[in-house]
Order: sequence, then structure tokens, then C-alpha cells
Amino acid sequence: MPGEKKAATKRGGKATAAAPVPLDIVLEDSINITDKDLAFEEELLRNPYSLRHWLRYLDHHASSPIAQQFVVYERAVKELPGSYKLWKAYLDQRRQHLAKRDQPFVKAQEEWESVADCYERALVLLHKMPRIWIDYLEHLMVTPRITKTRRTFDKALRALPITQHIRIWTLYLGWAKKIGGETALKVYKRYLKLEPNHGEDYVDLLVSLERYDEAASRLCKMINNENFQSMHGKSHYQLWRQLCDIICSHPKDIKSLPIERIIRSGIKRFTDQTGRLWNDLAKYWILLNHFEKARDVYEEAITSVMTVRDFTQVFDAYAEFEESVISAKMEAAEVAEAEGEEVDQMELDMRLMRLERLMERRPFLVNEVLLRQNPNSVHEWQKRVELWGDNAPKVVETYTKAVTTIHPKKADGKFNSLWVNFAKFYEQGNDIVSARTIFEKATKVNYKTVNDLADVWCEYAEMELRNENYDAALQVMGRATIPSKQKNIAFHDETLPVQIRVYKSLRLWSFYVDLEESIGTVESTKAVYDKILELKIANPQIIVNYANFLEENKFFEESYKVYERGIDLFGYPIAFELWNTYLLKFIERYGGTKLERTRDLFEQALEKVPAKYAKPLYLMYGNLEETHGLARHAMSIYDRATKAVAAEDRADMYHFYIAKAATMFGVTSTREIYERAIEVLPDKDARVMCMRFADMERKLGEIDRARGIFAHGSQFCDPRIAPDYWQAWHDFEVQHGNEDTFKEMLRIKRSVQVKFNTDVSYITAQMLQTQEKIKAAAGSGSGSGDAMQTLDRMITGGVGEMTFVKSKAHSVQVTHGEGAENTASMEPAAPANPDEIAIDDDEDL
Repeated sequence: MPGEKKAATKRGGKATAAAPVPLDIVLEDSINITDKDLAFEEELLRNPYSLRHWLRYLDHHASSPIAQQFVVYERAVKELPGSYKLWKAYLDQRRQHLAKRDQPFVKAQEEWESVADCYERALVLLHKMPRIWIDYLEHLMVTPRITKTRRTFDKALRALPITQHIRIWTLYLGWAKKIGGETALKVYKRYLKLEPNHGEDYVDLLVSLERYDEAASRLCKMINNENFQSMHGKSHYQLWRQLCDIICSHPKDIKSLPIERIIRSGIKRFTDQTGRLWNDLAKYWILLNHFEKARDVYEEAITSVMTVRDFTQVFDAYAEFEESVISAKMEAAEVAEAEGEEVDQMELDMRLMRLERLMERRPFLVNEVLLRQNPNSVHEWQKRVELWGDNAPKVVETYTKAVTTIHPKKADGKFNSLWVNFAKFYEQGNDIVSARTIFEKATKVNYKTVNDLADVWCEYAEMELRNENYDAALQVMGRATIPSKQKNIAFHDETLPVQIRVYKSLRLWSFYVDLEESIGTVESTKAVYDKILELKIANPQIIVNYANFLEENKFFEESYKVYERGIDLFGYPIAFELWNTYLLKFIERYGGTKLERTRDLFEQALEKVPAKYAKPLYLMYGNLEETHGLARHAMSIYDRATKAVAAEDRADMYHFYIAKAATMFGVTSTREIYERAIEVLPDKDARVMCMRFADMERKLGEIDRARGIFAHGSQFCDPRIAPDYWQAWHDFEVQHGNEDTFKEMLRIKRSVQVKFNTDVSYITAQMLQTQEKIKAAAGSGSGSGDAMQTLDRMITGGVGEMTFVKSKAHSVQVTHGEGAENTASMEPAAPANPDEIAIDDDEDL
């Protein structure tokens, strides 16, 4: 494309540059109209203001030389200067052509200027079009014409409405940041008047331009503004961190801010980050070469931080600082020594000693941090005492400070142990008088619990014992157990001081009575035990100990009275254990010499005993009668026991009763016991009792009686739940019966099975039992399908009914109904009877 022409003329005797020839004149000189263009030209002559015709003409010249296209565009925008569509297409074409040539502004300044001139002409009428402004600004941003670009940005902001400014500011800020310098600062300050929440970007710009003082001031304003909301999602603490990083990294550049006051205010404000802020303050003084001030800051920090994390941060920085100073001093000493100068060795040694002292202080400083967190921590105070080791003055000072600092009701741990250890410290130093003084003070402290005070009194007495002051130990315990003058004091009443309630502490009395047993007299020991019982604070062990003590000193009757007092004091189940011990002791001493008194004791014991505790007492009572009394009395006791014991013990009691009756009065005397047991016991126990009763009658040769017992017991024996019962009857009939009795047994079995199939309660119990079997089988690895099939087989059966009538001769008459029968599972085993009866299982009964 031909460039703009320049001409020189003489004006006033001087050579001056002529004004640029307008671009449209240059382009018109290159108009080359062909035959194909004539039709379009004629249309344009007739309709010079038709956008559609100009667009068609431009499409026609799409493949023409670029100069020809530009000529058409110039003619079009001349006729239609307000057409956005024409100008946009024309300007894009000019920029694309310029980009294809890929020539910088310095080499093709005229072409760059001509494109800018086109944009200026377009914006005369299209100054409200943001797209045109944006393209123009993007064109100018790559040129070195900074002033023109800035002014163009300003013109765009003035021309466009406020709602469109954000599109311009995005470009404007990016360009300003790229340009930098004072221009960038001025631009950002103007932008902050529109968007004050974007101050963080301005701070970043200031930091990049190394204007740290202004950046810190701007950050302070943002932090102090409570309504400030960070556009980057930063918290107030993060802004504080950024401020601290700036002022601590460049302390010499900050002139307008009180840096130390700012960081200290941050330490008070952000308590969870105090360690880092203390380190920032120390770093500030280090960069200013004020090492002593930095050391003072570190010392203040390690004695004021509240968490171990913050302490670790500060301590590590402190140690690193000291090491770096020592390293610098050593290097300087080496250089001075190499140059033959005098070296100040004392200063270096002093700094080494200071570092060593700092490392030795670390355990104490950590302990102080933990105590600042919780000054009521007994464990930490005790640990501090251990840190001092053999330094007696410091140990005493620590104990004194601990007992005066800790609040007794808020103590974390055993506060009384601190007092005790304090007294033991003096005791180990053979200062018994001071130890007593500490214990006396300790007994006046209002601890959290009564037992804490009781422990102090016990430790006080033990100290006297260790020093062989036995009378003093007894006096101490006597003082501790003096009753309060107030009446009706509750041991657990927290509103009262522990000193008023301590006389009811069983721990205290237990120690007192042990002390009396060891070094006191029998009478004084008895007095202490009686006082415990009088206060009603005794436990079963106290009762047993008191009784044993009296027994050891040959006060047998008094020991029995103690047992009786304990029984009155406690109810069951404790009274049961006391009765057991009491009765055994009494029988062991007197045997059968005081039989009537022993019987009275047993009757008293059995009078109020619960059923679950009755069995051992009845067995002991019966054994007494067997050994020292009458067998008839023993049988009556066992008979009473079968009615008094718990349901779960009744079957065992009947078995024991039957065994004793058979031993003392013969087997036949057990029949009535068997009959009563079968009537009283539940079905599962009655079934076992019937089997044993029938077996006894069989052994006596009473076959009919045994058969009647089997028939009677069959009414509560489901063949599917109790197969052992029916197997026993089966074997009995095979050995001792005939065909009729065996058929009768099968008929009864079938009727019983029908009854259980129609009884809802039995069916429920049967299903529950079957489920338990299935679970057990599943647990042992059997398949669930087989278990369900077993359940289906077990709950199937026929229908019928059956009535039992007990005869006078203890036999059973049976009236039965007809029902389905399945006796395949009842095939008899090979009988031992030589007169075996052969029965066909398939025979129709």
C-alpha cells in the first residue's frame, strides 16, 4: 500500500514538512474500475447510502488486492460514516494487514499511525462503542507511545458510560502494571477511587516497585477498616502477615509507621499466632543491627507465650540467632587473628556461655509455658520441683509458690500429694518440725474431696510412725477423727468444708483402726471399731475384721455380737455372706454342744433370706442336723428347702433331698418326694424326674408302676423335643413289655405328638428351640437349606386329642383319639430280652 506522501516547502526561508496527504486521496489515485465493477458502481450511484450494496461490493472485492479493498472501504465509510458494521470490518482488515506484515512500530511508524488515524476518524461518531475503543487501545498498547495511549484510555473512560468502564479498566490496569513507574501508581490510585476494595493489587504493585513504606501504610489502612473485604479472600490475619513480612523484611525503608507498636498490637490481637509475630518483631531489630533489643524481644517472648508450639517457634529462632551471632564473631576473630590484630576472646566466651545457659533453661521454660496455660496443674508443679533436683532453696520456693497458686477446688490432679511431698522433702532433710508445720497447714486446706484430706492425715501419721513417734501418730489420728459439733452432717454435702465432714471418712477410720491393732491396746481398738459402727460408716470388711480381731483375742461372744450387728446394719446380699461366716464360725467352735442355739441362729437366718440365697443356708442347716441332730429334722429341713429355694435351684434341691432320703430311710421312702417333685417342677425338670422315678420302680420290680409313671410323664414330653424320654420308654417296653403295651406306648406317643402340633404355646416354644438348633448348626458350618428342611419336617404332624386321668394306684388311664402316625423313626434297637416281640413297623395299628 502506498504510504502517505510528504512534501517540503519553503516557508519563511525554512524547510518545513508538509501535512500528510489524506489517505482517501492516495487511495483514489489507485482506483482501478474493471468491467465487472460497473454493475456495482451503477447501483452505488443510484443508492449511495445503502449498506447492503456496499457490503455486496466489498464481498465482490474480497479477492482483490488489499489496496483496492481499502479504497472501497474508504468510499463506503465516507458515504456512511456512522455505520458500525462498516467501520468494524474496515478496522479489523487494517489491523490484520498490519499484523501480517509483522513489522514493529519503529520500522513501520507511518502504517501504525495511519491505522490509529482510522480509529480516530471512526470514533468521531462511534465514541459510544466499547468494542471500537478496546480494539484501538489494544492497538496502541503495543506501541511505545505511552502518553498517547494513556490519554486515549482517559478519553475512552470519559466517552463510555460508567457501566462499561470495567472493560476499559481491565486493559488499563494491565497496561499500567506493565509500564510501571509513576504512571502505574497514578492509574491505580484513580482506580481505587472507583473500586476501593482492590487495594491489595495496589499494594502488590507498590511492593514490586519497591515502595515499601507506602505499601505498608496502605495495608494498615485496610486492616484498620473493619468494613474492608478482601477481593482475594484473605483474612485479617493474612493481611497482618503480609504487613509484617513487608516491614520486617525492609525495616530501613519504613519511615511513616511505628513498627514495634503495630507488631505488638498484632500479638495481642492474634493470640494463636503469637510465636510467629514475636519472631517478626525480633527479626525487625536484627535487620536494624540492634542485637540487644532483639535479644530482649526473644526473652520477653519465651516468658510470655501461652502454648508449647509458640514457645518452640520462638526458642528455635532465639537459639538460631545466638548461633549466628557466635558464628559471625568467630569468623571476625579468625580474620583479625590472621591480620595480627587483637581478638576480644572474653566477649566470645560470654556469648558461648549465654547460649549454653539458654539451652539449660529450656526444660524450665517449657514448664513455665505449661503452668501459664494451667496454673492449677499439680503434675506440672511436681515436675518443676524435680527439675530443680538438689537445689533445696529453689525446691522450697517452688513448693511454696505451688501451694499458694493452686486453687484447691480447681486443682488438676491430687493437690494433697503436693502438700505431702512438700512435708516429705523436709522429712528427708531431717527437719521433722518443719514437716509437721507443713502437715498442719495441709490439714486446713479445703480440698475437693474428703478423701484428699483423709490422705493428708494418714500421711501425717505415717511420718510419725517412720520416725518412731507412736504416741504422736495415735494423737494425730485421734485429732483427725474428732466428730464435728454440728449434727446431721452428710458425708457428700459439698456445701460444707471437708474439715467438718472428714470424721465420717471410712478411709481415715480404717487407717486408725489398723494403727490401733498394731500399736494400741485391745480396749482402744475395740473403742475405735465401736465408734465406726456407731457412725454407721462400716462396710462388710470392717465387720469381718472386727469379728476376727475379737476372735483372735478370745472374745468369742463379742465377735458373734459383731456379726449380728453387721447383719442388722446391712441387708441382702451382704447379710448372706455375713450369715455364712457367722454360722461357720459358730458351728466350728461349738459343734453340737449348743444345738438349740445353733438352730435358733439358722431359723433367724432363714426367716428373711431371699429365695436365691436360701439353698446354701438350708444345706448347711441340714448338714448340722445330720451331724449333730436328728435325721427326721434334717429331712424336714430339706423338705422346707424344696419350697423355699429359687425356681432354678429347686430341681437340684429335690435330687439332693431324694438322695438323702434314700440313704437314711430307704428307696421306698422317696416315692412321695418323687410324686411331689413331678407335680411342682416345670416340664423339663419333671421329665427328668419321671425318668429317674420310673427307673427306680423298675429296679424294685414294680413294672406296672414304672409304666404308669412313663405314661404320666408323656403328657409334657414332645417326641420331637424330648426324644430321650421316649427312647427310654421304648427300651423299657422292649425289655419288660409285650405287644399290647408296646402298641399302647406308640398310640400314646402319636396322640401326644398331635396335641403338641395343635397347642400354640408349645408350637412357639418348639420353634424357638428349633431356631436355636439351626443357629448352632449354622455356627458349626452346616448349610442353612438343610436347617430349614429340618424345621419343616419338625413342625408337620397330624391332629388328635388326648386326656390323662391319674388312678388311685398312681397309674395312668389313657383315652385317645385317632390320628395319623409315623413310626418309621421309632424302629426298636436289638433288645436284650430273650422273649423279644417282633412288631412290623408298617402294621396298621
